[in-house]
Amino acid sequence: MKKFLGFTAAIISAGLFLTPSAYAFDPVTAANVFSRLSSAPALNHPAVSLIDVRTGEVVFESNANVQSKPASLMKLLSACATLKYLDPAKTFDTSISLGVNPDSLVINGDFDPWISMKSIEAAKMHRTSFYGLATASFNAARKNSDTPIKKLTIYYNDLFSKDVANFKAYYKKRGVRATMISVGESKAQSLSAEQIIYSASPSVKVIMNWFLTWSDNVVSERLARLAAKSAGNQFNDKGVATTFATILQNLGINPAKVIVKDASGLSKENKVTASVLSQLLYKIHSDPQLTSLIDGLPISGKTGTLEKRYIDTAPEAVGLVKAKTGTLSGTIGLAGYVQSGEHEYAFVVIADKIKRSYSASQLARKSLDTYLSKIATPLIMAQTDTSTAIIG
Repeated sequence: MKKFLGFTAAIISAGLFLTPSAYAFDPVTAANVFSRLSSAPALNHPAVSLIDVRTGEVVFESNANVQSKPASLMKLLSACATLKYLDPAKTFDTSISLGVNPDSLVINGDFDPWISMKSIEAAKMHRTSFYGLATASFNAARKNSDTPIKKLTIYYNDLFSKDVANFKAYYKKRGVRATMISVGESKAQSLSAEQIIYSASPSVKVIMNWFLTWSDNVVSERLARLAAKSAGNQFNDKGVATTFATILQNLGINPAKVIVKDASGLSKENKVTASVLSQLLYKIHSDPQLTSLIDGLPISGKTGTLEKRYIDTAPEAVGLVKAKTGTLSGTIGLAGYVQSGEHEYAFVVIADKIKRSYSASQLARKSLDTYLSKIATPLIMAQTDTSTAIIG
């Protein structure tokens, strides 16, 4: 069902005669554009919501209360949880030491979400390298042993289960059977001898910006779980779901139609409504604790997952859209903010009924970007004439 602002038909008709630069600021025109967007064949009846962030007024909605698959739009909730429950300045430290016991290592972890399994990515983005940690520790253990190593005992604390499995697999591939033993921090320290390698992540805020800008599934999952743990909830998907619901409730948003199966949006069982996400974006825009989230959103034609969009299809909107992308097979989504002269709109578009093909996805993206460009206009600040007349 489509909902417009309560403007008269006469005002709407009059607005259509204005020049694009003049009426791009007008919520009436924005509503008209989004009405056409909601009927675009390439988007196949999408869920749409548009809010004027200056007033909080809903400008347009269509299918906005229908539960839809958010894909990576779910990361908006992960980012909110991160900012609500984690210190933005916190860093994560990981150190590996030789053990006081023969043929043993000690990994003092900090649940570092920044650990990367991709060596090239780790080097390029200055991320904690799993292979850097594993290789340095393996070489040090071999050097410290009097005989070729066949077995290793590895004491560890505060590592994600996936990282524990990766360490064990790394040593197995090199002919070493590793016994992984979880211990507390004080026990780990007492079992540690010489430190081999130390790594520190950037701040939580920098890591959060990364997973928003580049839609990193692993990093968003890990930060969301850490946020859930800090909030006093379970350190798993159930805890994340509870945390997300609490955040929405505290912001005055009803979470009843939100189903959370993971924090990244990979699960097709996740459900949200366009209305919930647009309300969330409106709250983010004005909440002092959440507004820095906007810094991490991809910018049209410039950064992250929007870096290559808009340049050819809608060049007039380059730099004017800041939004989180969402992609699954059969789903294209975009949620964020568009500058429209003196107005700025929070928008959500979820098209989760398109054909499951690359061409259909590309066509849906192009259609979505083209419609957004119709209301994207830079804010032009009034300038004061400072010239001085010269009297001859």
